[in-house]
Amino acid sequence: MTDKPKLLVVDDQPVNREVIYQTFSADHQVFMANSGAQALALCASLQPDLVLLDVSMPDMDGYEVCRQLKLAPGTRDIPIIFVTGRDDEASEERGLNAGAVDFITKPISPLIVRARVKTHVTLKRQSDMLRNWAYIDGLTGVHNRRYFDEQLASEWGRAVRERAALSLVMLDVDFFKRYNDRYGHPAGDECLRRVAHTLKAGMKRPGDLLARYGGEEFVCLLPQTDLAGAMQVAQCLGQQVYDLQIEHADSSVAPVVTVSLGVCSRDVGVEGSASGLLQQADAQLYAAKSGGRNQTMGAALTSTRST
Repeated sequence: MTDKPKLLVVDDQPVNREVIYQTFSADHQVFMANSGAQALALCASLQPDLVLLDVSMPDMDGYEVCRQLKLAPGTRDIPIIFVTGRDDEASEERGLNAGAVDFITKPISPLIVRARVKTHVTLKRQSDMLRNWAYIDGLTGVHNRRYFDEQLASEWGRAVRERAALSLVMLDVDFFKRYNDRYGHPAGDECLRRVAHTLKAGMKRPGDLLARYGGEEFVCLLPQTDLAGAMQVAQCLGQQVYDLQIEHADSSVAPVVTVSLGVCSRDVGVEGSASGLLQQADAQLYAAKSGGRNQTMGAALTSTRST
């Protein structure tokens, strides 16, 4: 896997795109877009480190592209440099007010453009690192609840737009208080780390997400997964935790650490809300615990007006 920065060049003129490509292709991954609409789609899918954006384009000008990128949670942190033939102060002010980090006029000086891109890519990567630290649970090393909440809202919106399935798995380590009482809190922390590592390994697709929800509770977000698929994932996760064979002498269900799991899935076309999906997954987890623990319970999302 390459660690070269990803640049997206947005310009409706092939000659302009070629000049920038020749400037950066040796040490960057350079992608091209010839319209505003294509730029928005590529930013969402590629997540470039920086966008070099022309102002004057026929379908959607650069200011509008910039505005839409800054409004979308998934693209708002991508730095944008306007590269344009406009050299008046009003155009530059408008571009910076729209959210761009820099404004370069054509014809470009390759040395100057390279220097400015290097600066903003470095700042972007430092910002990404700090942001990632804010989203990671310090004990287990998996994502935290703050990150999960943001991703749930984003994935719910995407599922509604694309009429796609979305599933949630909530799970809880069985009798964890008893475990802490018997083996001590350092052993309890190590138990949670091992469980988290195993659960994370069970997320097979890049879009699947595991997060620590709080205490001994974890949550898995499974985009484009129906109830049958989510139940299968949940049952595999439960078995994988059992297979760790972490001794738990005070458990009432097994001599080793186990988990209870609750699953809820939004099928295509079902109304509801992200909070409703979470609430019903939690209800299924409660049912699994009430029914004896060390098991998986699941149900399809029922329509709810919760927000």
